[in-house]
Amino acid sequence: MTGWCGRILHVDLSSGEYRFEELDPDICWLWIGGKGLAGYYLFQEITRSWSDPEMPLVFMTGPLTGTLVPASGRICVMSKSPLTGAVGDCSVGGSLGWQIKKSGIDGIVITGRSKRLCGIEISDGNVSLEDAGRFAGAGTDELYSRLKEKGSVAATGPAAEHGVLFSSIMVDGTFAAGRGGLGLVSASKNLKYITVRGTGSVPVHDQEKLRSASEDIRRLVAATPALTGEHGLQKCGTAACYDLISSRRMMPTANFRKTCFHPASSMNSHAFSNEYKPKKYGCKACHILCKRIGEDGTHLPEFETMSHFSALIENDDLQTVVTANTICNETGMDTISAGATLACFSEISGEKLTPDRITGLLLDMAFGRGEGSELGYGSFRFAESKGCPFLSMSVKGMELPGYDPRGAYGMALGYITSTRGACHLRAYPISHEILRKPVATDRFSFAGKARIVKIAEDMNAVIDSLTACKFFFFGCSLEEYASAYSAVTGTETSAQDLLAAGERIYFRDRMMNAKCGFTSEDDDLPPRFFTEAGSSGDGIEISPLNREEFLETRSKYYRIRGLDRKGCPLQSKAEKLGLESLL
Repeated sequence: MTGWCGRILHVDLSSGEYRFEELDPDICWLWIGGKGLAGYYLFQEITRSWSDPEMPLVFMTGPLTGTLVPASGRICVMSKSPLTGAVGDCSVGGSLGWQIKKSGIDGIVITGRSKRLCGIEISDGNVSLEDAGRFAGAGTDELYSRLKEKGSVAATGPAAEHGVLFSSIMVDGTFAAGRGGLGLVSASKNLKYITVRGTGSVPVHDQEKLRSASEDIRRLVAATPALTGEHGLQKCGTAACYDLISSRRMMPTANFRKTCFHPASSMNSHAFSNEYKPKKYGCKACHILCKRIGEDGTHLPEFETMSHFSALIENDDLQTVVTANTICNETGMDTISAGATLACFSEISGEKLTPDRITGLLLDMAFGRGEGSELGYGSFRFAESKGCPFLSMSVKGMELPGYDPRGAYGMALGYITSTRGACHLRAYPISHEILRKPVATDRFSFAGKARIVKIAEDMNAVIDSLTACKFFFFGCSLEEYASAYSAVTGTETSAQDLLAAGERIYFRDRMMNAKCGFTSEDDDLPPRFFTEAGSSGDGIEISPLNREEFLETRSKYYRIRGLDRKGCPLQSKAEKLGLESLL
């Protein structure tokens, strides 16, 4: 085998024992790696509670990780989501995936529950379980600074220890496996951190072909303004989206009651650059470097965090956005869910949140104090407890990110069909509806969106399995990455082969959610988006979504995906994909 190391590390925290599994090549060809291979280990256990000690917490690299392939340094973290009860997986950057592959393993499957707070330390395949009692209550920044000499660090913060349902696992201090509460799964196992250092190399079948494929990717990236242009990700980071979304009048504002935030021009990428004089950094194996750090060492927020801690909660203080981002990262909380929960709280209570109130509530969330202890369960449970669940802007219990669905109909569909809850990254319709890549589509139409979203979900599933960065696909396609995959593994593979694998992986996610009781009733948006208009202006009309057209498009998606009228997997489709034995 080349590309894969051929070994999976299994750690049982209950017994304190570990073992290495020799990876079956047939499993690699079928599930690839990352999201695909992680789901292979999760599938049989998915009906367990997320807090069951036997529920796996999986860290899985892809066959391209640790090679020359641009933007291939990411890793998939997967388990059952405490926030939603559905499949929970995150693609996260940093150097963790790289170090795992360099240590001679493809992934880590963690089960059991330690009797004491512990850490897992891995060095070139040597594994030890360490007492982490001295780190009880510690923030992720402290853990990273004290453990970084041991390699890459994945850690949880106080939020996970205090039961926050959207707590994160933070990698190398600032890269978040944020959505869905995977930090709480780690805390339920009494696992505080993982460190990994590797000095080996990843076997590659054809180095010359790999260099050629990698150069093709770099050329296409260089020719893509959305990535390398004056206002692209390389220049501005993900904050480049702030003005773009604002100008399209689809900036979620006041808990999605409005779609225009008038102080936006003073809260954008330019404002942050003037104030903090940032420099670039990013994931291993990436030359775009879309993250930003100020000259004083302050880690600056990315787009969704900027949006949710400004417009969504009607805050026009730049420093508060930065402070909120710092609190969430250091305590280990998902910024999207945290900001959206504050917005929900503000609407229900009628309270205009001041800067001090924002930061105070975030700290109370993370440490389970006062009002914050209730908010730590997320906006849906909070709104439900107040008798108004419809004021939680969420799908499957997961809060919507920074794109109002009334301003991009493909996003409206993508939010509800996402297997992990409201997520912009499963299909990322913003690519074609706003960035106009790879081709432009009418953002105020459902026409063709069912098939576009389905294909995009399949593509992004395989991207998360390789594991690569979705942003690079503004300029590249699966064709270039298929060439890289063939060069690394020695198996001639086409773009269509990869897309077929992505369909198989995504359909299996739907199968897992169906096993957990999810149906079409969970594939829906809050009623606000069908009854209330957004903030029209500047020649742009933001109307409520047409409920009938929305449901018709959902039905089309079900037919194309191979689901029945209730959104559950069909036997015939499972057989076509070779998954009938999993039903």
